[in-house]
Amino acid sequence: MKNFLKGIVVGMGGIAPGLSGSVLLVIFGLYEKTINAIGTIFKEFKKNVLFLVPLFLGFGVGVLLFSKLVDFALETFEMQTRYLFLGLVLGTLPLFYKEVKKCGWSNKYYFLVGGVAVLGLAFTIFGRGLLPSVSEPNFIQSVLLGFAVAASYIIPGVDSAVILSALGLYETYVGALADLNFKILLPAAIGLAFGALLVSVLMNLLLKRFYTVTFSVIFGLFISIIPGVMNESCIPSLSLGTAIAFILVPIGFLISFYLGDIKENNERLKKLLKKNKVDASIENHED
Repeated sequence: MKNFLKGIVVGMGGIAPGLSGSVLLVIFGLYEKTINAIGTIFKEFKKNVLFLVPLFLGFGVGVLLFSKLVDFALETFEMQTRYLFLGLVLGTLPLFYKEVKKCGWSNKYYFLVGGVAVLGLAFTIFGRGLLPSVSEPNFIQSVLLGFAVAASYIIPGVDSAVILSALGLYETYVGALADLNFKILLPAAIGLAFGALLVSVLMNLLLKRFYTVTFSVIFGLFISIIPGVMNESCIPSLSLGTAIAFILVPIGFLISFYLGDIKENNERLKKLLKKNKVDASIENHED
C-alpha cells in the first residue's frame, strides 16, 4: 500500500513541468530498487513483479487523476501553477543532494555536477531542432522514438521533450498520441519495452559500480532542466496574481520537502507536538 501511494505521487510528478517520476523515485528511496527490479525482472520474477505492480498501478492512478487537473490549472492559472511547481522542484534538491552523498562524497564532485548542469542547460537551449522534424517516421525511427521516451523516463533529470525535439520526433510523438496512430505507436512500444529493459540494466550496473559519479551526473542533469519550469507567463508584475505566485513557491517547497522523507518528518512532528503538550502541561501545573 505504501508503494501504491508513493506511486500516485510519482505519477503526479510525471505530469508536472520540470519534475519527473524518476526524480521522485530517487527522493522516496525507490529508484535503485525499481531499476534493479526491472533490470533483473526474470532473475527473481515473482519478487520483482510483486514490488513493481503496486508502484506502477499507483503511477497510472496518479497520471489519470491529476493530468486533467494539471491541464486545467496550467490553462487557467498558468503563472501561479508554474511557481508552485518551481517550489515543488526546489524542495526536492536538498533530498536529492542527500541521496547523492550517501555512498561517499568529495569536493571534486561539485565540479562534475556543475559541469553536467551547464552542458545540460546548453543542450536544453540549443538542442531543440538539432535534427530536422520527422513527419512520417519509418519503422526504425518509430522504435527509436519509443527507446528515447523510455530512456528519458528512467534517467532522472532527462527531459523527454528536449531529447525528442533534438531527434526531430517531438511533434510526431505528440501527434501519434493525440491521433492514436498505431502505425507509429506499436513500433514505439517495442522500442519502449526494449529501451526500458536495456537502460534499467545499464543504470543498475552503473549505480552498483559507480554510485556517486552516476548520481552526480544525474543531479547535474536535473538541475539543468529546472529553468524549464518557467516560461514567458512567469514574468512578475505588481499584481495580486504575482503575489499569490510568490507565496506558492515556499508552499510547494515545504510540501515537496516533507513528502521526500515523510517517515522521518512525521517522527519529528510527533516529537514537536509531544514537547509542546508537555510544556503546556507544565505551564498549567505552575499556574
